[in-house]
Amino acid sequence: MVLQVSKLGLGCMNLSSGYSSPVSEEDGISMIKHAFSKGITFFDTADVYGQNANETLLGKIGEMKKLVEEGKIKYIGLSEASPDTIRRAHGVHPITAVQMEWSLWTRDIEEEIIPLCRELGIGIVPYSPLGRGFFGGKAVVESVPADSILHFFPRYKGENLDRNKNIYFRIENLAKKYKCTSAQLALAWVLGQGDDVVPIPGTTKIKNLDDNIDSLRIKLTKEDLKEISDAVPIEEVAGDRDPEGFDKASWTFANTPPKDCKV
Repeated sequence: MVLQVSKLGLGCMNLSSGYSSPVSEEDGISMIKHAFSKGITFFDTADVYGQNANETLLGKIGEMKKLVEEGKIKYIGLSEASPDTIRRAHGVHPITAVQMEWSLWTRDIEEEIIPLCRELGIGIVPYSPLGRGFFGGKAVVESVPADSILHFFPRYKGENLDRNKNIYFRIENLAKKYKCTSAQLALAWVLGQGDDVVPIPGTTKIKNLDDNIDSLRIKLTKEDLKEISDAVPIEEVAGDRDPEGFDKASWTFANTPPKDCKV
């Protein structure tokens, strides 16, 4: 089977900061080169990841320079943008992709954002498709590093985490039916949402990256997708998706003011 690796990107935040402990520059570069050798050409970075360290890290790959020289990096994307912002921005210049959090336990964009993107022909880039590592077993079968920002996320705290563990074990048991890991099943669910969906799971381990790529082998029917969705009723997910105050930067609040607005 030939895997359509273009359907998968690599979220690079964890290489410099984030949900796991930062890795060394050598290991970070090794991870990126390995991903590229597997056919991944979509790397997500931002200046806020590791206070510019992440963009600097990616800049040390000669392949990125090639992509610029070949004119392949020339598109515009938005992240956590409101429906109004997406529509207005698309009217100024075609938006290629919108990056939003989308996973089995975060599905609030399905009602408004997803239909809008499809109306306008905009690709959807789900970040944290594994629930910030939760569906890979983080905080359940694998401890959370002491310096991880996950300690601030409500779903990873106290009673919320205890309740959410039941969701993880439900997916883990269901994964046995599909002969894959819980992380692969959760990622396959996101991939199965449409050909216009390109998730960007992040990891600091090459084995996890290879496992993520292997999730492309899992083909789910509409019935399969429903069975998996039903295993994670949104009303059973305990805790908000973001720490207090972070929600102000989410799409539900982040509505860009009109161009002629006086601040």
